[in-house]
Amino acid sequence: MGIFKSFRQGVFPAYLGVDIGTTSIKAVEVKQGKQRPEVVNYAILESSGYLSRANQVLQTSTLKLFEKEVVELLKILVKEMGPTTTAVVASIPTFNTFMTVLDFPDMSSADLDKAMVYQVKQYVPLPISEVVIDWIKVGESKDDQGFKHQQILLISIPKEQINKYQRIFKLAGLTLGELEIEGLSLARVFGGTDPTPTVVVDIGSRSTNIAFLEGGQLRLNSQCDFAGASFTQALATSLSINPLRAEELKKEKGIVGTGPNHELSTIMLPFLDAIINEVKKACYKYGTQFPAAQKLERVVLAGGGANLLGLEPYMEREMGMPTVKAAPFSKFEYQPAMAPFVQELNPVLTVALGLALKKFG
Repeated sequence: MGIFKSFRQGVFPAYLGVDIGTTSIKAVEVKQGKQRPEVVNYAILESSGYLSRANQVLQTSTLKLFEKEVVELLKILVKEMGPTTTAVVASIPTFNTFMTVLDFPDMSSADLDKAMVYQVKQYVPLPISEVVIDWIKVGESKDDQGFKHQQILLISIPKEQINKYQRIFKLAGLTLGELEIEGLSLARVFGGTDPTPTVVVDIGSRSTNIAFLEGGQLRLNSQCDFAGASFTQALATSLSINPLRAEELKKEKGIVGTGPNHELSTIMLPFLDAIINEVKKACYKYGTQFPAAQKLERVVLAGGGANLLGLEPYMEREMGMPTVKAAPFSKFEYQPAMAPFVQELNPVLTVALGLALKKFG
């Protein structure tokens, strides 16, 4: 993804992986440990205002990023975190990018570069002068006549968004070194030595990112608007309670669905089913675009929504394949004092840890 390394980089002993979500900012500070990268610090800053005011978010799927609010929260995060570095690798959400898979005859890299120049204009919804473009080879296959084809994942990001991120981090006193789409950060965490064909379901507050991995590489990325906040709003409306209380109930009771908690599960399950249906649609699309792909073997849950009690067995039953929560800390060293919190932090910090891991690959 060299085209997104468009900012000057210095030499820093440690790096911050910063994941700016729709209602929270997650950051991890990582340095080289004895044998693996070491997590030396982390911070999670949530904007709870969105629970009582629907428009109180940090960014939306309409490509809006509220700079002032994000800068202020980043300043608070840095003050509380007290990192030893200002060097940042940041994520950009799937909904702030345009991605599509294109099919090409087998050709050299030089010829592919030339062909892409003509193809990009047909698929990118903005003028080429207003976006930054990159592409990755994500698959290959043979047609009925035996001719080889290759699948290319085309990625474009509006320059306006890149400029906003540069301004935000500069105003917060940080040095933005690289921007990366969330799917690549997820792939880095689950890739490497693990080739298992995987669908990662990253459930955030306002959106759910769906990433398909094979051979440890990102092949397709999708996104839906059903997410964690959908559960909270459903509880608040159905039970006529304050959204803040609804959020507490969601985290405390989950969808275990036994005894007095049965009503809560009944309220939330339709929205969880909506997410699962979107995942199934994405799986069908994946199979259509990659007919030679290996059969998916597991679901990995990431994002804050992955900590919903009862989610793993329900998802496993509905998807018909093994389902586990993300465990990115397994790739890092960390202080023993962090151990009691790692299980809960694993899915929440997945993208941030994947970003930081980029500097230690």
